[in-house]
Amino acid sequence: MTVEAASKTVTAPKLTRREMMALRGLLLPHKLEKVGIRVEATISIEHQRLAGRYVLRGKECGGATSELGAYCGFVAEDGSALPWTQKIDTIGVNGVHAVVISPALVRVEVLRVEHTYDLLITRHSLQTAKEKGKKPRLVNEVIFEGRLGQLPLELWGRDKQLRGSVCPAFMTRSGEPFILPETFEEAVRSTVAGACCIGCRRHTHLLTQPRPRVEPAPVATTTEEVSPSSIAALS
Repeated sequence: MTVEAASKTVTAPKLTRREMMALRGLLLPHKLEKVGIRVEATISIEHQRLAGRYVLRGKECGGATSELGAYCGFVAEDGSALPWTQKIDTIGVNGVHAVVISPALVRVEVLRVEHTYDLLITRHSLQTAKEKGKKPRLVNEVIFEGRLGQLPLELWGRDKQLRGSVCPAFMTRSGEPFILPETFEEAVRSTVAGACCIGCRRHTHLLTQPRPRVEPAPVATTTEEVSPSSIAALS
């Protein structure tokens, strides 16, 4: 490579820890794979040819054992539930449960080690490219990062009736309460439930079943023949 060519080589800026976390999600221990828990937090950009637009694709996935749990799910930017695009039924457990397609997503991830929880909430959207015809850029933002949260309940066992209704308590490094964004409290409770669902299979904790499309009923029309005598009577 010539000196001139080398000078034109553009080096991609190195991502900070927070930027890397916003893009890839929580750093998960290898032990999850060894106990059969599969989490795919990656978000991809897909092109819808018929609609002529780009969208985001994510996977709700995860599950638990009594010792470990990890779960990844998605909601809308306002915290409301999203319908799944594709429901996946598999023989295995604690894996991918459904696929969601949307122009924007909020990803909620939980990693549990017995009663200790890590939580990450990130927002993902598309930024239109400046050059026409180019693929848009994925924009990622960390909304909330909670470390070492505590929840002294066995939601995977004797306290499973409370699953989906409680959240871990998080603190700052100085010991003060670290409050969850109210908009995403319900989503966090559901994700915690997923991280405590032993042998999670054939159901989702965040994505919901799509509403069936209701086709409009055909309008009944009648055509009546008008006889000359009827016209004469009216006149």
